[in-house]
Amino acid sequence: MATTADFRNGMTIRFRDNLWEIIEFLHVKPGKGGAFVRTKLKNVRTGQVVNNTFRGGEKIEEVRLEGRPMQYLYRDGDSYFFMDQDTYEQTPLSGKLLGERWKFIKEGETLKVLFHGQQPVQIELPLFVELKVEKTEPGLKGDTASGGSKPATVETGAVVTVPLFIEEGDILKIDTRSGSYIERIKK
Repeated sequence: MATTADFRNGMTIRFRDNLWEIIEFLHVKPGKGGAFVRTKLKNVRTGQVVNNTFRGGEKIEEVRLEGRPMQYLYRDGDSYFFMDQDTYEQTPLSGKLLGERWKFIKEGETLKVLFHGQQPVQIELPLFVELKVEKTEPGLKGDTASGGSKPATVETGAVVTVPLFIEEGDILKIDTRSGSYIERIKK
């Protein structure tokens, strides 16, 4: 058992019969009354974010998640098939674990899947991925000064807003948290 003094960002706890990840926390010691901790919690399974206040020193059950490297094989409907790198066992995972971030995963890529016991609960994507532009409209000559943007479809099927100078075949660095263009990779 942990207490509110042990809180840290990224910690996973059992709260209201679910697994929650602490996104933010703030210890507050008012002039009058007891200390408390304000937290922003994210449900590990559903992605729901809630704010909650804990009393200072309250006991909380900390949950340890085991991470296993798994290779993404293919998608079939709402299931994503991953292969365990050690046992070569294929495991279908629900699209709910990834949400909209599945658009940035290439087949054959190795990711860390977090398990609680034998139950997969979360997939850790890298913060940035490099993807090739498959389709985009050509930018107009002389239109780069306006700082405009256009949509580009990358090799995984995701559509990303990019600057006008990006062309088909370019390799882009993309932030998987926001789905936004970061930079063009020179190769």
